[in-house]
Amino acid sequence: MFFSDIHTRIRFFFLLILCISIIIVIRVFYIQVIEYDKLSTLAESLWSRKLPIGADRGEIYDRNGNVLATNLTTTSLVLIPNQIENKEEVARSLSEILGTDYEDMLGHVSKKTSIERVHPEGRQLSYDIASQIEELKYDGVYLVKESKRYYPYGNTLSHVLGYVGIDNQGLSGLELTYDEYLTGVDGAIMYFSDGKGNRLELSEVYEEPQNGMNLQLTIDLDLQLAAERELDNVMAKYTPEHALIMAMNPKTGEILAMASRPNFDPNNYKEYDTETINRNLPIWMTYEPGSTFKIVTLASSIEEGTVNLFEDTYYDSGSIHVEGATIHCWKSGGHGAQTYLNVVENSCNPGFVTLGQKLGKTTLMNYIINFGFGEKTGIDLNGESTGILFSLEQMGPVELATTSFGQGISVTPIQQVRAVSAAVNGGYLYEPFLVKEILEPETNTVIYQKEINYSSQVISEESSKLVRFALESVVANGSGRNAYIENYRVGGKTGTAQKVQDGHYMDGNYILSFIGFMPADDPEIVVYVAIDHPIGVVQYGGTVAAPIARAILEAAIPVLGIESSTEGLAKEYNWMDTKYHQIPDMTGKSVEEAKDALKGFSIEYSGEGNTVMYQTPEPNSYVKEGGVVKLLLG
Repeated sequence: MFFSDIHTRIRFFFLLILCISIIIVIRVFYIQVIEYDKLSTLAESLWSRKLPIGADRGEIYDRNGNVLATNLTTTSLVLIPNQIENKEEVARSLSEILGTDYEDMLGHVSKKTSIERVHPEGRQLSYDIASQIEELKYDGVYLVKESKRYYPYGNTLSHVLGYVGIDNQGLSGLELTYDEYLTGVDGAIMYFSDGKGNRLELSEVYEEPQNGMNLQLTIDLDLQLAAERELDNVMAKYTPEHALIMAMNPKTGEILAMASRPNFDPNNYKEYDTETINRNLPIWMTYEPGSTFKIVTLASSIEEGTVNLFEDTYYDSGSIHVEGATIHCWKSGGHGAQTYLNVVENSCNPGFVTLGQKLGKTTLMNYIINFGFGEKTGIDLNGESTGILFSLEQMGPVELATTSFGQGISVTPIQQVRAVSAAVNGGYLYEPFLVKEILEPETNTVIYQKEINYSSQVISEESSKLVRFALESVVANGSGRNAYIENYRVGGKTGTAQKVQDGHYMDGNYILSFIGFMPADDPEIVVYVAIDHPIGVVQYGGTVAAPIARAILEAAIPVLGIESSTEGLAKEYNWMDTKYHQIPDMTGKSVEEAKDALKGFSIEYSGEGNTVMYQTPEPNSYVKEGGVVKLLLG
């Protein structure tokens, strides 16, 4: 019995020891294997310190690789308080160099923390200040690399690019929309210290920063600079309240240029008020579009077959009466008898009222919605507005009439550009966009490419072709004459929209606009210009906005490689216009025949002989009256 009890106790004790050993082994395994990384990190944090190295933000390029946003390398002040012995002396020296309060700096120097970043006065220091701090040679005072955003073209494209704060965080524009891609991962220099924070003589560990992704935009810098230049001229000449220019590829939705005034320099964004830096007018501003909106009514009428532009007629007496309201034509006394093509050319409000009446409010409103009005376009920028439309319940006969010519509703410029692009590109409603590709920073390998998709086909190809013809006729023979470019096919529409304040239309205060495209038979670019209340000029879109659009379209010719054409509609000149004439083919003709045929032009000869072998400009080109025609004789 006694021995039996001893053996039982021994077995029990042995099992107890075995269980404890197993538990210890399991615990050691858990600590050494499972929890190793966590405990190693905790241990390392007790005796290691990291001096941060800022990563570069991703660069932004235009469609041709021109750098629009890049980075400058600066330095920032970082303190290790435990390593600073004479804190009062260090605080006084640093505050004098930085021009800051001594007590504030003493607070930084004395703070109970492993690492203290001096913010904001110690951030992004100039070379001179950094050199003065470096010369102090104080323990615990470090200068580390930091990246500062830099925009080499200053104010150019400012609202589109946006700006970044002192912590390199995007605060507006593409910098905000694509912040997660542009922001890199900071690196560090890790060193080791004892329990009191004193630096140990051990090897440093360098953690390389990872730069952010690069963006390639749809913007063409040459076209953008042309738009900026035209806006600068407008502001100097007419001092308007606002002004904007947009250009888009109607076949893809790619934004080629986007500029507005007032603008700002994102390198110095703190010098501007928040309204200036945060309001990107082409996507934010809402207003009554005026006559440029007639393109929607025109396209809808053609698609529905409610009008024949060439055979149906309308007599314009100068006004039309709708439910007790009188709607006037801009021309006193009206245009008299017209075809509906003339109605479009003359931008005749009463004529467009009848087009709206033929469609009816339900059909017209459906087309307006299908053309993308009343909703955001989805462009990759923050701050886009939706505009305001009548509901069908609110839309009586008068509202139907005014909507037909662009009054009483509210739209944004980007909505207008998108809708008109659909009207002239075959009917396809594309989503506008600015970022074409996202690129890996080291090799610029494409990691994302924007897919070009259209949401719907609003009108047919055949209807779109007729819209293009009508709008080319507007530029050749109607209100858009000032946008005409000899030897190129241009279509477009003017707009003169009266502004509303406190529910009433303002006297003599208009937004003058023009929307145009080129070539008229196969558009590669749509341009929109809007000038808000220009001073000292006749208040018509054709007078102010159309010439600006012409300048942008002319700038686009070499940029997009648009070829000249002699197949477009000839312009009907009036007495104020500079006249152009088509020159005949002189190849194979004699010198005497050339002189007779080219009367009114200045002829320059080269070569010898009596027969014309070659001529420039080419046959059938339009040349300014009195212009030079060069003939090669042989």
